[in-house]
Amino acid sequence: MPYRAPVADLRFLPSHVAGFPRVAATARFAEASDETVGAILSGAARLCEEVLAPLQRLGDTHPARLENGLVRTPPGFAGGCRAMAEGGWFSVAADPAYGGMGLPVTLATAVNDMMSGACIALHLCNLLNQGQIEALEHHADDRVKALYLPRLVSGEWLGTMNLTEPQAGSDVGALRTRAEARDDGSYAITGQKIYITWADTDFAANICHLVLARLPGAPAGTRGISLFLVPKFLPDAAGNPGLRNALQVVSLEHKLGLHGSPTAVMQYDGARGWMVGAPNGGMAAMFTMMNNARLAVGAQGVGIAEAATQAAVRHAMGRVQGGAGAIINHADVRRMLATMKAEVFSARAIALSCAVAIDMARATGAPDWQARAALLTPIAKAFGTDTGVDVASMGIQVHGGMGFIEETGAAQYLRDVRVTTIYEGTNGIQAMDLVGRKMMDGGEAAFRLLDEVQADAEAARQTLPDLAQDVRTAAETLRQATEWMVAQSMEDRFAGSVAYLRAFARVLGGHLHLRAALADAARQPLARVAIRRLMPEHTGLLAQAREGAGGLFDVSPGDLAASPLPP
Repeated sequence: MPYRAPVADLRFLPSHVAGFPRVAATARFAEASDETVGAILSGAARLCEEVLAPLQRLGDTHPARLENGLVRTPPGFAGGCRAMAEGGWFSVAADPAYGGMGLPVTLATAVNDMMSGACIALHLCNLLNQGQIEALEHHADDRVKALYLPRLVSGEWLGTMNLTEPQAGSDVGALRTRAEARDDGSYAITGQKIYITWADTDFAANICHLVLARLPGAPAGTRGISLFLVPKFLPDAAGNPGLRNALQVVSLEHKLGLHGSPTAVMQYDGARGWMVGAPNGGMAAMFTMMNNARLAVGAQGVGIAEAATQAAVRHAMGRVQGGAGAIINHADVRRMLATMKAEVFSARAIALSCAVAIDMARATGAPDWQARAALLTPIAKAFGTDTGVDVASMGIQVHGGMGFIEETGAAQYLRDVRVTTIYEGTNGIQAMDLVGRKMMDGGEAAFRLLDEVQADAEAARQTLPDLAQDVRTAAETLRQATEWMVAQSMEDRFAGSVAYLRAFARVLGGHLHLRAALADAARQPLARVAIRRLMPEHTGLLAQAREGAGGLFDVSPGDLAASPLPP
């Protein structure tokens, strides 16, 4: 299926909407010149269009499978991964000391967006490497860094994340996998993990598993969890893959989508591993990887939404029905396509704004930037992936009956993107994080962002008065709801958190569309769609949020059951 990387938007948005020039002006990222940005985006676009996009359908129709204990990947995936490695695409933001490019997260996010739209199933192995590289850079000792990072950065070895167990999903503290010290400083890891993405391949020289486990006598819950690096093959004295470790893929899951990406049940039977970070400090180390992944997963949602929109527009322009010619001339079809395009822009702009905040926090160490990055991360993840699902579903509707037929590929976008709202912390957990930990400052980071939204709207009054006033009013409504939110109990915050996060994203989307419209008059029609047709949803969402937990628990389990429960 044809895919065209959205290079124009990925050049325009960072420069004119998300604030990337401030990143390029820092000493840390001084090499991220306009010329460098253009070269990176152009190179990634060629890879996505020419190599990865042709694998999208193959991964769905020829899924990964387990044969005699060996994982067989779809045809072409080995070559696609090799092309990513040879182009250095595993290392965009990685430390140059280990072979990385050392470029801003903003650029890595743009690349993730394109790769996800081209072939998300294969891109997942790249995304996991990015997260593992960052976790090891921050928490591993020098010996582990020297051995593993160059090979992960080059894409020669691949990485995974092992958190979930059959009895421990979102409640990570309930895990039972255990780690026992060996005499040589390593640990014996024993237990079972589920939902392990890219747990094995038939083309990677080694697979490096980051595994959460408990030491003997460790405290209960998340405070007693440590992190271990457990390779499939134990490196020999020269650092080459040697003896097979005591771990195996037990089975592969049969999934709704992402068929090309193997998702495994992993068994560890005294497998040798090395601790990453401090004893019982595993969650801190793993959260480094997960926070990286949350923004990247938000970009996955955006990338698939982009691809679904492109497919829907092509179909609408070519499908002739009735006296009006192509169905793109029908008002409702035009409404759907304009909505899809506006939603993709909003979600992409939020993700890139989050990435800019992360880069500024790293470059300056400023607490305000750190707080901005923390605040935007759950919004970027949740809204980006919700947008992926909503836009992919709308794309099927544009296709009509043909969208329900697999040959068009429209349904695959929805099947593939659906899990992004679940993994790396469900979107409900992202919303709870936003109103909980991210507002432990009394909402100060949120209020600073809303000050900026209102100041921008005020400055736009002369040029686009109606749109500017709408954004300013929406920001004030959100400010009042935020003041209410931080004054409530956690139960009331959590009950309204999903609606609140979406309302926040709606206002941010309007704000960022307004910036785009001011920078480029050609973008004003799309901004009008976002601000006048989509942003008003925030009013109803905030009304829901301010209901808190009131009435929710009056609906009993018996009321929810299909038939009355026994007393």
